[in-house]
Order: sequence, then structure tokens, then C-alpha cells
Amino acid sequence: MLSRRLALVLPLAVLAAGTGYTLLQPALASPTLDAETAFQRAKADEIILVDIRQPEEWDQTGSPKGAHRIDLRSPDFLDRLSDLAGGDRSRAIALICASGGRSARTARALSDAGFTSVLDVSEGMLGSSAGPGWVARGLPVVAD
Repeated sequence: MLSRRLALVLPLAVLAAGTGYTLLQPALASPTLDAETAFQRAKADEIILVDIRQPEEWDQTGSPKGAHRIDLRSPDFLDRLSDLAGGDRSRAIALICASGGRSARTARALSDAGFTSVLDVSEGMLGSSAGPGWVARGLPVVAD
């Protein structure tokens, strides 16, 4: 009976994750940072800032100054992220995407994978209901 329920619920969960709608309770959301705080904390080397968008998106807006680029779709995403943290899964990592959807879902997934200090830059590069975004705030970007 349990496997039948799982077979019915799992596709809905996957579909919901792809649309930005979440089945998780708000209490399970990852801690968030606004873009300005993420920039200041990355500059002070308090967090590892990671731009998880796709190369086409990096080309359009650049990436946050001080951010590491790792395409979320990359098959070695988890390995590269772990390498950035020096294998320390307690190291503070902040994720940024375009508008906070992918970064929020990825932050939750990384927490489930054993990373204990994952933050979501919830307004993203382009803004969202959480705030105007990195670009509109006039924070520095790099093209390479």
C-alpha cells in the first residue's frame, strides 16, 4: 500500500518542484539572504556564493562579483560544490539564481544531502517578491 501511495505522490512532487510550487511546509524553507547581505558576506569571505544558473543566463547579466559559477544541471554539481567547500559540509554556502526559485529548491536538496549551512539569495539576480534583485540593486557583476 505504501509503495502504491508513493507511486501516486512522487510524480506530483516532481511536477510541483519543476513549477516552483512547493509541497513543503514553510518551516522547512532554507534560510534566506537579500542580495546586498550576500554580497557583503561573500566579500568578507563569510560565505561561498554560488551562481547556479545556466551559461546563457551568465552571458545575459554576468554573475555576482565573488560568485562561483556552477550550472545546476551539471552532472558533477555536487562534487564541485563540495570541492569549493573543501569537503566541509558545514561551510556556509549561499545560492543565487534568476529569481529565487531554483536556489530555494536546491538549498533544500543540499540540506537533505547533508550540507548544514545552505542559504538562499531569495531575490535572485533579477528580482522577485523577496526584493529587487542583484542587478536592480546595482551590485557588482562580472562577465567572465
